[in-house]
Parts: sequence; structure tokens; C-alpha cells
Amino acid sequence: MKKKIITIFQYTFFFLLGVLFVWLTIKDVNQEQWNSIKLSVTNARHWIFLPVILLLILSHLSRALRWKILMEPLGYKPSTFNTFSAVMIGYLVNAGVPRLGEVVKCTLLSRYENVRADKLIGTIVVERAFDALCLAIVFVFALLLEGDVIGEYTYSLFQSFFSDQTGQVSILKISAFLISLIAIIAVISFLLKRFGHLDFIFKIKNIIYGIWLGLNSFRFIKNKLAFLLHTIFIWTMYLLSSTAGLYALKDTDHLGIGAGLATLAIGSVGMIITPGGIGAYPWLIEKLMGLYQISPSTGKALGWLLWSAQTVIILVVGVICLALIASYNKNRKK
Repeated sequence: MKKKIITIFQYTFFFLLGVLFVWLTIKDVNQEQWNSIKLSVTNARHWIFLPVILLLILSHLSRALRWKILMEPLGYKPSTFNTFSAVMIGYLVNAGVPRLGEVVKCTLLSRYENVRADKLIGTIVVERAFDALCLAIVFVFALLLEGDVIGEYTYSLFQSFFSDQTGQVSILKISAFLISLIAIIAVISFLLKRFGHLDFIFKIKNIIYGIWLGLNSFRFIKNKLAFLLHTIFIWTMYLLSSTAGLYALKDTDHLGIGAGLATLAIGSVGMIITPGGIGAYPWLIEKLMGLYQISPSTGKALGWLLWSAQTVIILVVGVICLALIASYNKNRKK
């Protein structure tokens, strides 16, 4: 009963967090800005969303094929359709209930391919570990390529935080920050060791251990090259779709692939924060576009257009897979 209450609380919290970001996005929009947003959406190059949709579907298909590679050491060789359907239905469920989609896709594949769902959990850990690593790499490249925009903004924050009243860098503030950082790390390390038996601390340790275990288990993958190529392909499709999305609006079509990389990095954070990125994704993209001197109305339009394209794919393809998977396996058995 207690666990069920905590689960309901978590789902409610993330949903309300999404609602908060939606409110933050629209709270200061006046009628003139609404008209500007409508104009941006109306004048957008809508045909560009066709290649965006195609790129994203290819990334999902590649993710399904990569998942099959992870199952090979377990002795499982599920069909591509079932694996792809499980991935898309998992995304569909995750859009409403965070993390439940991972359980659902393992359960679906277990039902139709006669594999053990508990064994598939390990493959999910590996996937998430490599996705976390790839996201970190995307952030690094975004900072390197867009240093004049993101780097300058980061530097201005650093300067305002660590400067004294005369505008000079304060050695005292930097020293205090470093000491505080070391103290925080020491406290976290102590808490993880001293209170590791508590449920909350235990979950944090499991997340950290899971990422390490996932990266470390790479040596057990039979076809390592194919796994790495699929991983590169997936994130390349993400990058190309984000960059293509920028070309959809006339006010952002000049930004290029560097801005596409920054959009991918920031947008990925939004997809993690709330279920399906609702509210958080458009809000973060709007703030990012502000660094490129793009108007808030155009930033809002871009954020919602990019989010809508990704969400429509998950909803439409996920529902289609949900409708077909039972009949496909019934005919397959015959």
C-alpha cells in the first residue's frame, strides 16, 4: 500500500511539473505575441516535418535493432516487428506514466517472444547507460561548437556569480565555492555509505551502480561494432531531425547544425524532466533560442512544433503497433 501511494505521488508530481512548465511558457504571452506565434506556425515550412518524422522513425527502428543485439548473449532472437512495436508502445506508455514504458516493453516482448522479462531489464540498463554517455558527449560538442553563444552565456553567469563589487573575479568566492563543492561531495559520499539501507538512498546507489554496470557490460556484447554503429546512428538521426526542425521557421533557418546540437542537448533534458517532455521541452527550447537572439514568440513556436512532431510520432506509431502486434503474432503462429 505504501509503495503504491509513493508511485502515485511520483506520477502526480511529474505530471504537475509538466503543467508548471506549460504555464511558464504561456503565462506572459499577450495577444500580440499570440498572433506572432500563429504567424510563425502558419508561415513555417511544413514539408520539412516529413523528413523530421522519417529521421525519428529511423532512430526508433535502429533502437529496436540495437536492443536485439543486446539480447543475443541471452540466447534470444525476437522478430524485428515485435521488438520495434515493444519500443514504440513503451514510448507511448512513458508519455503518460514515466518509467512504466520500460516495464511494458519488456512484458510485451516476453509475452510474444517467449523470453523472460526479468532478464530483459539488464538490457534496458545497458541502453540507458550508453544514452547517458551519448547525451554527455552531445553537451560537450555543443559547448565546443556553440561556445560563442552558450559559452558566452555560461561565462557571464560565472562572472556575475564570482565577481566582487568592483567587477573583478573574487578569489574568496571561488575558494568558498570549491570548499562547498568538496564538502557536498563528502556529505553525499557519507550519506550513501552510512544510510545505504534506506529506500531513497538505496535507489540512488542503484542508479549510479546501474550506469556503471551498463557501461561495464559492453564487453559481453557479441556484435560490439554493430551496437556502436546503431548508437551513433540513433543520435545522428536525433541531431539531423533537430537541425531540420530549425529550418522549418524562417527566423531560425540560419542557425545551422551547431544550434541543432544545442537544441538536441537542451531538448533531451526537457524530455527527461517531465513525461514526454510536456511543457519542459518547449520552455527550454524557447530559453535556448533567446541566447541566439530569437524572439520569445518564435522560440515558443519552434519548441512546440518540435515537441509536437516527436509526440505525434510516438502517439500514431505507438497506437498502430499496439493495434497490430496481437494479430501479427496470431498470424505468425499459424
